[in-house]
Amino acid sequence: MKVTRLKTAVVEGNFDWTFVRIETDERITGLGECFFAPGLTSILRSLEPLLLGEDPRDIHRLFRKLRLATSGAGSVAGIVYNAISGIEAALWDILGQALGVPIYRLLGGKFRDKVRIYADCHGGESLESLDEILRSRAASWDSSADTHKAKDYFGDASDQKASAPEDYRRQALKKRALGFTTLKFDLDVPGTEGADPHNRVLTNGGIDHMVELIGAVYDAVGKDTDLAVDCHWRYNASDVIKVARELEQFRLLWLEDPVRPGNIAALKEVKARVRVPIATGENLFLFEGFEEIIAQHALSVVTPDLQKVGGLAVAQTIASFADMHTMPIAPHNISSPVGTLASAHFCAAIPNFLALEFHASDVPFWNDLVDGFPKPIIQNGFITIPDGPGLGVTLNEEVARRYARKGEPFFE
Repeated sequence: MKVTRLKTAVVEGNFDWTFVRIETDERITGLGECFFAPGLTSILRSLEPLLLGEDPRDIHRLFRKLRLATSGAGSVAGIVYNAISGIEAALWDILGQALGVPIYRLLGGKFRDKVRIYADCHGGESLESLDEILRSRAASWDSSADTHKAKDYFGDASDQKASAPEDYRRQALKKRALGFTTLKFDLDVPGTEGADPHNRVLTNGGIDHMVELIGAVYDAVGKDTDLAVDCHWRYNASDVIKVARELEQFRLLWLEDPVRPGNIAALKEVKARVRVPIATGENLFLFEGFEEIIAQHALSVVTPDLQKVGGLAVAQTIASFADMHTMPIAPHNISSPVGTLASAHFCAAIPNFLALEFHASDVPFWNDLVDGFPKPIIQNGFITIPDGPGLGVTLNEEVARRYARKGEPFFE
């Protein structure tokens, strides 16, 4: 079996969902998904010559080939791994189809038949569609497109309406009614920002508002629902410690990304001084990005993103190392059903799985993007692992083309 083509397509969901299709001379095609990035499809097309004529079943060797060819032989991070992760997932899909077994079987078999999904509830309201530089856009499926006003996700929020506890409460009840037993809410929302948008410093009033927001969620569903919160790296260690101590009363499942990625000293400071589990990992790459942070117990919950960490095999190495250090894995995931189901195969195949993120509940066509699997894909807060060969589903190209990003090739 030899690779004959690599093709790409981009669909506008709440983020850009970038798909990789690898074709072979035996008419088996593999499907993978990449985390968004500026210029991503250009990177993918540049990598195609490295795969042409290769046996797609040599996954580890091809991963090494791609890594060395794009890194100056030394890189351990960067958006090129967004591309490589999608390619690697497509190779697993091919291997599974060639052998007639699902991906989880190739990863060593299942620890569980279904995986728990946690709903990312954002800031108590729907998350806008964001482009590859996190700027909001008028997506074709969004009913408010005609009145949309573009803004930067990490821009100044001081002129926006403050998030309300009632919005958080309403969103929590809505998701709990759908069967989700784990919910995550953002802390970095309008009304919680500090006086200066650049210095990472919070005010007491902002901290009090965070407590009011999460308190409303806890009062609504906290007795039978696990709650997590996300800081998105916006704050300094001292202020995050203040926040975490105030939130200890709600017995959170975790507090995510309290300080900027990779700052082991700051993470250790936060973790040592609070009784809330600390989570991070979505912006770390390869095993090298996680090794010291896990070995030094600078976190409690490990959150790699399988669409950019380097692929399923890399994620398994990280999970095994985390398991040695008694840490659970809760993958970050903002992908379409393609990336979500690839992640679900991984989650089924590791012992220390906690929960997998779902970020697209407001995208009306999310379930329709794939065929060959019972709908809805998430039922009562869980995904049952596909038993079909490879990924176990195929892309519905009619739906994907309907919402494809203009200006990008569609498997051409």
